[in-house]
Amino acid sequence: MAELELTRGKIQDTMKAVRFHEFGGPEVLSYETVPVPQIRPGEALVRVKAASINHVDLLVEEGRLFSIQLPHIPGADVAGVVERISGAGSDEGIIGKGVVAYPVLACFHCRNCVSGNHNVCLSYRYLGRDVNGSYAEYVAVPAKNLVQMPPNMSFQEAASIPVAFLTAFHMIMRKAKVQRDETVLVLGAGGGIGVASIQMAMIAGANVIAAASAEEKLKKCYALGADYTIDYSKKDLVEEVMDITGGRGVDVVIDPIGSATFSKSLASLAKNGRLVVCGITSGSQAAFNIRDVYVHQREILGTITGTMPDFLEVIRLAAERKLRPVIDSIYPLSGAAEAQKRLLSRKSFGKIVLSA
Repeated sequence: MAELELTRGKIQDTMKAVRFHEFGGPEVLSYETVPVPQIRPGEALVRVKAASINHVDLLVEEGRLFSIQLPHIPGADVAGVVERISGAGSDEGIIGKGVVAYPVLACFHCRNCVSGNHNVCLSYRYLGRDVNGSYAEYVAVPAKNLVQMPPNMSFQEAASIPVAFLTAFHMIMRKAKVQRDETVLVLGAGGGIGVASIQMAMIAGANVIAAASAEEKLKKCYALGADYTIDYSKKDLVEEVMDITGGRGVDVVIDPIGSATFSKSLASLAKNGRLVVCGITSGSQAAFNIRDVYVHQREILGTITGTMPDFLEVIRLAAERKLRPVIDSIYPLSGAAEAQKRLLSRKSFGKIVLSA
């Protein structure tokens, strides 16, 4: 079908967006007037109502790991309203609806996608990393990536879901396959993925130990439902874990931090324990004793985001209010640099959101 357009008026040719022209920290972000994205067949133009901040945005800006074309607009999380769709077979009924986007731009037809493993698509791309993202008034997204927002959620809450809760779901439910009454240690528990992982482990029926570097964050983790808390800036993580578990260790560790915590994460595991790694906020290199892995039959599992079925399940759980996004603060789009600085300060609890 031909490209469709809402009757609310012609979309302007330009928009406000946050992008960077060189690599660096939050200081390289610039609030500019840029052209509105031109959508291709199969894509939708979404008017961004809210976008949340993730550590991957900072990795992209710093030029770490990824090769991108400059200038670039970051942002993987988006909730907004569909303004236009293009391509034969597009769902005309989605125009004007509030949506949230699955951030993995999978091909949906390679061997891995056909088997349901969209997060390891052979042509894996990521919104805000490999293409321009959601730090803008409009973003182009494949229409098949869009899911209608739960009617009982705000745009700010919806934008807090994709990366954090999708990753937490895949780690807890798919990779680690957490069982009832197991014990899960969540590191970086005050961050977006940490907050999501606490809730996901509770849904699985696990006992949760939340570990963070500030007492105020740990009080909030406890209020969220964590059974135990550890301030690893003041106490030895492994010693505290062993004290809590009677010397047994935990069944699963969720580690989004990387270098600074990797060896202690391994040492905190019980026999047959599983360490799930999903981030490198403190660095990507780590040294550990290989013997401790095989002697205790421990597993090291890596994960990135999750699959489309995972995403649909996360949205269902959020619609039923079994998952609750926790928002630390909301900034205007023009305040993206300050929002990222808030994330880097390690003072935030939950998600930091941009409201467009």
